[in-house]
Amino acid sequence: MTSEIAPFHLAVPVNDLEAARAFYGVLLGCPEGRSSETWIDFDFYGHQLVTHLAPHPSNPEARGHVDGHLVPIPHFGVVLGWNEWHALAARLRSAGVSFGMEPQIRFVGLPGEQATMFFLDPSGNAIEMKAFKDRASLFAK
Repeated sequence: MTSEIAPFHLAVPVNDLEAARAFYGVLLGCPEGRSSETWIDFDFYGHQLVTHLAPHPSNPEARGHVDGHLVPIPHFGVVLGWNEWHALAARLRSAGVSFGMEPQIRFVGLPGEQATMFFLDPSGNAIEMKAFKDRASLFAK
């Protein structure tokens, strides 16, 4: 694997483009790229996230077990810096975002110890934002 991280491309369905624009563009601070009447590109922390106006096909009840928690499947997100993660958690709390999993530290004292939080966008897409004090432990076993 190369040391440079290649940007991922992810397309997600949304039921309201203006709500997506407010959530990703304003609340999360993701710059908007190209758009049309049916989709918007966002710079999601260096990755291309495209919100497509479409009925939401996912099952919001799908969950998997991780470290004693039920987490939504599917979900996406990025690994932030430690301080950036804490600042985002505070901003989301201040904005009244409801968390599926409150911001917390998981796997304490184990390989892969991490800060994590889960929340939904306005269309119900699950997002996990995480951080590692030592990013080198991202793939620790």
